[in-house]
Amino acid sequence: MPVYQVELSHAAEKAIHGIERKMQVRIARRLRQLAENPRPHDAKKLQEEQGVYRVREGDYRILYEIFDKRLLVYLLRVGHRREIYR
Repeated sequence: MPVYQVELSHAAEKAIHGIERKMQVRIARRLRQLAENPRPHDAKKLQEEQGVYRVREGDYRILYEIFDKRLLVYLLRVGHRREIYR
């Protein structure tokens, strides 16, 4: 199975830098997993936004799009569960 490249939007990168270090490590591990399998069993496809998936990492959510032809996982947003969908 091919490995996908993971790119972060400016907003996602900024959000990750604002999170505590321990959670940053967990999110980085999850991003490596998404590069190997962009559609894990716990990923949910959002109904409100076409083609956007969500995975949970603790109290944080990672929203991303998958571009299969380019082998790309593009992170849109990362944030706490109470704030991410606003």
